[in-house]
Amino acid sequence: MKYPILLPNIFNHPFTYESNIDLRVGDYVIVPFGSSRVTGVVWDEFEKNNRKNFKIRNILRKLNVTPLKKNTINFLNWFAEYNIIPKGMALKLVLLSSTAIEDKEKKFYKIFENKIKKTSIKLSNDQKNSLVKMNALNKKFRVHVLQGITGSGKTLIYFEALKPLISKGFQGLILLPEIGLTGQFEQKFFEYFGFKPAVWHSNISKKKKELIWSGVSRGDIKVIIGARSSLFLPFKKLGMIIVDEEHDQSFKQDEGVTYNARDMAISRASFENVPINLITAVPSIETFENIKKGKYGVSKLNERYKNSALPNYEIINLNNSKLENQSWLSSKVIEKANFHLEKNDQVLFFLNRRGFSPNVLCNKCFNTFSCPNCSINLVFHKKKNNLLCHYCGYKTDLKRKCLKKGECNFVFSGPGVERISEEVKKKFPNKKVEIFSSDTMNKKDSINKLDKIINNETQILVGTQLISKGFHFPSLNCIVVIDIDLSSQGHDLRAAEKNLQLYHQLSGRAGRAGKPATVYFQTYNNNTKMISDITNKNPDIFLERELEIRRKNKLPPFQRFISIILTGNNESKLEKEAFYFKNFIENKIEGKVLGPVNALLFRLKKKYRVRLLVRGPKTMKVQNSLAKIIPKYKFSSGIKLSVDVDPINFN
Repeated sequence: MKYPILLPNIFNHPFTYESNIDLRVGDYVIVPFGSSRVTGVVWDEFEKNNRKNFKIRNILRKLNVTPLKKNTINFLNWFAEYNIIPKGMALKLVLLSSTAIEDKEKKFYKIFENKIKKTSIKLSNDQKNSLVKMNALNKKFRVHVLQGITGSGKTLIYFEALKPLISKGFQGLILLPEIGLTGQFEQKFFEYFGFKPAVWHSNISKKKKELIWSGVSRGDIKVIIGARSSLFLPFKKLGMIIVDEEHDQSFKQDEGVTYNARDMAISRASFENVPINLITAVPSIETFENIKKGKYGVSKLNERYKNSALPNYEIINLNNSKLENQSWLSSKVIEKANFHLEKNDQVLFFLNRRGFSPNVLCNKCFNTFSCPNCSINLVFHKKKNNLLCHYCGYKTDLKRKCLKKGECNFVFSGPGVERISEEVKKKFPNKKVEIFSSDTMNKKDSINKLDKIINNETQILVGTQLISKGFHFPSLNCIVVIDIDLSSQGHDLRAAEKNLQLYHQLSGRAGRAGKPATVYFQTYNNNTKMISDITNKNPDIFLERELEIRRKNKLPPFQRFISIILTGNNESKLEKEAFYFKNFIENKIEGKVLGPVNALLFRLKKKYRVRLLVRGPKTMKVQNSLAKIIPKYKFSSGIKLSVDVDPINFN
């Protein structure tokens, strides 16, 4: 009997194989492909083009794996179509290292025992109302947005919503935007439920991933806490999806297969016919628009848990409080920080820049350090004593012969968190200071660092935006935003939205245990619109205004953007190819083709980059027309194309 077998590779169609084994759609099999043996899945339709003189080969064996559900296959087909990728690459996201893991004995899953302990949580009236709305959605697809100010107890509500589902044998998926959040979240989950969830992200060992994959496939593992990739696990009996911090742009996968995990989670919930809850303090523009249209339900929490007060805000005008030479902290800020430290408050100095300095130049020849692979300056990391490219990973020593004479005499322009940390240690010599960034908090000792911060053994934090993403520090009652003016600048169409969300989340870290808290903004412009937006307790006012701007200018969410990037080694050849390609697709697709222009990051990993932008209606017609026309174009040698539907990053 003939079967269509989809392989986890760049193919957009299954291959035809034969077997005497009785197989069904979703079964995992081993098949010969070329000289290799490959894991494939029995798909739901045969390849459409019959290839002449093609010898049909036999399936080698069926794997002892719970079959992939038809609903999941439907989702993968749609996922591939929406994101304009081959179906085989969508399947690859499901498989682990391009293979399936055969079922393990039940004893292996004992570390994920699902015995729920009895808990007695007193909820506020607003929390109870939100829980009622969540529970009303059980067993059917519906998008519900839980919008609550930071510290309002949103996590407790969806824990309560998950509890009866787990008790009935359903599985739950909780998507988090950052790997660094999983440690603290796992502990919070254990304290509430009495058992540990399975954690899924890129730093989990291969052995543990195999165990989790198999346990999820069998239905023995009930709760997954994970990053973007956990969305593609082969759930047997999915009951609910939670997307925490739904607004966070870390849910966008920018490399390889590009997709927005939040949007794809909504689609998977639809195909699985299960409810999905989007959790946020400030919704994304897309989510806000869907609430307004009545497409998404919403419940709001306007008070903090246990009635803790929101932080106060204070502007420190740098025109009146001058900075000392080579200093980034005003005397007024130091005074305020000391006031809080004397009360045993924790203090955070916030600057969204990793490393010591973003620019290093010689004061004799005026040459900067730039990446040889990318069109961007190298960042100096003092702790590692090297210069690093944050895009390709290139690093080099801080040594160079001067174009004028001898060795370069380096000066550092602008601060990063390492530089601020040095200044903080000088100003507060008797306090324990910790840098909180992706460079320091994704390491093996990060859990110990977190414990010390939570217990106030670390009195002062110097952090990047990572610290804004859901962490709970009970003693943090003073936040100093070092350079709010820097955040006001940018070319990104989402810059205003991102900044509002970032600073709402950041300010929400303060005052969570009931003590008075204050956020201080250092600025040369104390009338900035951003500060007034941030300090307004109702973010919907900003979102309404931003939505109207987007509507007038035909920007997302009212139009679809699809970014097409061509890359190549030869700059002039690439630019010519981009114009040829534009002329080829123009008038053959739904939507207007803008460009080509050099990408903002024109050179990346030794490749030149040119961008086209397709703007069209919010329908699948845009993707369908592109998917048909792109394969018909023959690119010159060395030119590669990548497609990003609904782009977030325009670098």
